[in-house]
Amino acid sequence: MRDCSAGKPRDSIASRTPVSSASAVYENVSSEAWARWVQHQTTLINEYRLTPIDPKARKFLETEMEKFFFGTGSDKPQEFVPRE
Repeated sequence: MRDCSAGKPRDSIASRTPVSSASAVYENVSSEAWARWVQHQTTLINEYRLTPIDPKARKFLETEMEKFFFGTGSDKPQEFVPRE
């Protein structure tokens, strides 16, 4: 899922993400790509039963976000079954 930029207008993405790479996300990620990340992040939180205020969970989500936007992509959990 690396199609992040595409010259689309951005809203204040950086103000909504508390991670260290907020400026990289703001400068390189479109609003549409951010919306896809939010959906994927929600899946990760639900499937792995993460608590976003837990520092380990926050680090995991930050790592997954960096993979999602700037790496090889963040995979869905193996047990994930989408609703029909």
